[in-house]
Amino acid sequence: MSEPKEDEMTGETAVAGTVAHNGKSSQIVLPFHRRVDRNFLEYASYVIRDRAIPNLADGLKPVQRRILWSLHRNDDGRFVKVANIVGHCMQFHPHGDASIGDALVVLVNKGYLIEGQGNFGNVFTGDAAAAPRYIECRLTELARTELFNDELTQFVPSYDGRNKEPVTLPSKLPLLLMLGTEGIAVGLSSKILPHNFPELIEAQIAILKNRPFKILPDFHTGGLMDARDYQDGAGSIKVRAKIKVKDDSTVVIKEIPPTTATESLIASIEDATRKGKLKVKSINDFTAESVEIEIKAPAGVSAEKLVDALYAFSDCETSISSRLILIRDNRPVEMSVSDVLRENTRQLVETLKRELELNEQKLHGELHFKTLVRIFIEKRIYKRIEQCGTNEAVFEAVYEGFKPHRDQMIRDLSDADVDMLLGVRIRRISLFDINKHREEMEKVKAELAEVRKHLKNVTKYAISHLEGLLEKYGPLYPRRTRSGRFDEVDAREAAFKAFKVSYDRKTGYVGYKVTGDEFKLDCTKFDRLVLVFKDGHYKVIDLPEKLFIGPDLIYCALPERDRVFTVAYTNREATYLKRFTFGGVIMNKVYSCIPPKSKILFFAPDTPAEIFIKYKPAPYQKINQQTAKPGDLTVKSAKARGNQISIKDVSSINSKPPRGWDAEAPITCLHFS
Repeated sequence: MSEPKEDEMTGETAVAGTVAHNGKSSQIVLPFHRRVDRNFLEYASYVIRDRAIPNLADGLKPVQRRILWSLHRNDDGRFVKVANIVGHCMQFHPHGDASIGDALVVLVNKGYLIEGQGNFGNVFTGDAAAAPRYIECRLTELARTELFNDELTQFVPSYDGRNKEPVTLPSKLPLLLMLGTEGIAVGLSSKILPHNFPELIEAQIAILKNRPFKILPDFHTGGLMDARDYQDGAGSIKVRAKIKVKDDSTVVIKEIPPTTATESLIASIEDATRKGKLKVKSINDFTAESVEIEIKAPAGVSAEKLVDALYAFSDCETSISSRLILIRDNRPVEMSVSDVLRENTRQLVETLKRELELNEQKLHGELHFKTLVRIFIEKRIYKRIEQCGTNEAVFEAVYEGFKPHRDQMIRDLSDADVDMLLGVRIRRISLFDINKHREEMEKVKAELAEVRKHLKNVTKYAISHLEGLLEKYGPLYPRRTRSGRFDEVDAREAAFKAFKVSYDRKTGYVGYKVTGDEFKLDCTKFDRLVLVFKDGHYKVIDLPEKLFIGPDLIYCALPERDRVFTVAYTNREATYLKRFTFGGVIMNKVYSCIPPKSKILFFAPDTPAEIFIKYKPAPYQKINQQTAKPGDLTVKSAKARGNQISIKDVSSINSKPPRGWDAEAPITCLHFS
């Protein structure tokens, strides 16, 4: 056991090692271990809550919230340099300017909350945005009206204590599902797909009306989508490029799947072509404001065949998984899309209610103020203070002046009200128009009555609010990704026979990079080969590039499970004939179609109509040749022994009369029972 040591940071004595107790050893917990555990948990919690995972309350990550707050603080309706916003945001976000600039560009390209001016990159080609000093941005009208309300926002000190930043924004939009996001934290990750804004609003209206709803992802790059396995945000979707057939040999990609760009998509096509999965003559990229990639097929390949192959072997079809991990009540939770939208709708109703209550208080106070001003001027209460010599006397005179008019007041007079009245300018008193003032009061009363009417039925008011958003912004955000069911593309059927396999008996090599004269086969990348050797062993292998197998190969072809083969073999005792099928096999496992220590004399696919058997000469041997009809044999498994031909030594067995065959000699035909 090691000697005790004092922890330099805590002064605690720590002992490293193990202690034996009743024959068992137990690990000593050190202060250093405790510190590491605690600091790691604190770090993990910080990354999860304050960096990588969005908050359910407003659907934003901290960096996004801080960017929008910085834009709100500097918003005057005009464009502002992105570099200025990045610098301002660094007062709240202590993780460098690069992460802020990148997040701002992403928000601009989403198109909902921030409007950009200048080069913010190209979501189709993957081109990066210009430097922050060259581009400008500002809040959209949607963000100004639906995201901010300083009076309803809870603030906390920024990381250095010099400023205050919002805990969450009082958002009235389902931003989490509108924007979509991806985050990787310590021990968990989140992948939330973007959805169509008008469809989200329609779903919220359905929730408030207790009607069923269904929402599906929608991507800025468009494309096609099969969402059968979406499972309300807990599954995955398949997305495809939109490909049009231009003519018999040309196809054009008009929309690309999300998570891809034209450059990466073309690279995947070129890679598949190099591997022999595709046959492409040329690729031309004409993408600018919209995607246009023209692909020409070589002679002998139809455009329809090329489309299927593009979906099967390139990034023209991909799968995207979805998992909604988010922060709720300061803890990470997993939710479904429907639950998130219901929570967003509940929050919308609550926020609208708080705004109405706040507006009611303001209108109530304004009505009270206008009533006091009218009484103060009409009843000439201001005349009472002309002879007062002290502040106390002034206040007392005002209080006394209002006592006879209490029935006209909204509430009792307060010192704050008196201070306000004493601040009324002489010019306003001299130009006071009683009729105009009454009109203003009636207008305030009408607004107050309208607010109180909405407060009695906040749900109806929320529906009206959402319908207004849908009418105003719905046409601006049409669905880009079309949803439907994909016909599954069989990769084996779509693959091109781009590989020519052959066997060189002199060198003993087989493969598509071998120059040989035997067993020439046109194959696809997915094809496999069955190899049969003279000693009767066989195996199934993947398509080889160049594989050494030796000079004893007698059969090489694509495996066919139920195809019938005919084989004749001999051992020291006799010669046998059988028909069999390979059946199911395991890749690269060696099997045998004849018994050990045997040798194949004849091997052929299918069933020859007749075989010709020649025996080796021997003393007193009367029959030197015979024929047999393999079709008389029943089909057995590869392990079966087969039917005996003869115990004589066989010279050769062929499907045609061999050299030296005596056609005039009497020939007997073997019969199998």
